[in-house]
Amino acid sequence: MFYLLILIVYMGKIIMMYQKLKESLKKNGELMLQFDSGETAEIHKHNTEFLEEPMIKVDGDDETHWFNAEKIERYWIHEHF
Repeated sequence: MFYLLILIVYMGKIIMMYQKLKESLKKNGELMLQFDSGETAEIHKHNTEFLEEPMIKVDGDDETHWFNAEKIERYWIHEHF
């Protein structure tokens, strides 16, 4: 029972991050992401597609990237002054 509860909480966090990213990208147009590896990436509304949770597809100029929302630790937006 305890492990089932942990799994449910874990899956809830994944879905929450996926939904937060989707909503924030729609609102802001671009996001910076930091993964659990420490790497960062920037995604834009015009070339990002939210696939079946937790996958995110980004069509770059020369490459296509697939990101797993489970691996994203935080995100932020650029502030333009």
